Amino acid sequence: MKQTLKNIWKSLSRTHGSSLAEFATVAALMATLAATAAPKLSEIAENTKAEKTSNEIGKILKQAQTFYNDKADQDGRGRFPGQDKFDKQVGDYSDLDAALAVLGPDTEGASGAATADFINYKNQLGDKWRSVFGKDNAQAPSPVGHKWSDDGYTQCGTCEDNDGDEEWKALFAGNALTSPYQDGHYIYIVIPGAQNEGTVVPPILIVADAENPRDFNNWLEP
Repeated sequence: MKQTLKNIWKSLSRTHGSSLAEFATVAALMATLAATAAPKLSEIAENTKAEKTSNEIGKILKQAQTFYNDKADQDGRGRFPGQDKFDKQVGDYSDLDAALAVLGPDTEGASGAATADFINYKNQLGDKWRSVFGKDNAQAPSPVGHKWSDDGYTQCGTCEDNDGDEEWKALFAGNALTSPYQDGHYIYIVIPGAQNEGTVVPPILIVADAENPRDFNNWLEP
């Protein structure tokens, strides 16, 4: 596109005594090209942002896997940042299907009406999630009107005193990953693990970008 515009200008500059009509034709052509290119450039920019946030979520999951493995070696049972114990949830979801339901495509309820999707940070579903790096983190602040909160310690007698955002920041040397979106912010939940009759079910971590959690999310099951 840039080369095409340059060629037009070069052609115009080499033409001596161009008429007003010729100039108007070239100007109109350039305006048409610019108008045609604008949507494509916007699409490229959005795709770049989507790819970047996907990569950032991948980095968070990678660090979470390392953390989980280290805890398994140290304590005999792995857990994720924010978990006070491997069988304790982070956020307000204790069931994977319930969590994935709000991240999936539109579905029809019993009434035939489409259920609400978690497609932006203003959705009330956000109050079920926790901030990865802290909702008031100066490096990656939450957008005004967000619903999520920070993870805190839930006393259980044999639990560790863990604040989720502090453990996440420690994994990134005190820094926070920033969403490429103006209204983005990284949030997460952990579905608790369980142990039943000798069978151990590991916890599951889900990380999303609050710009659009339905489209920008990934999960990790060790």
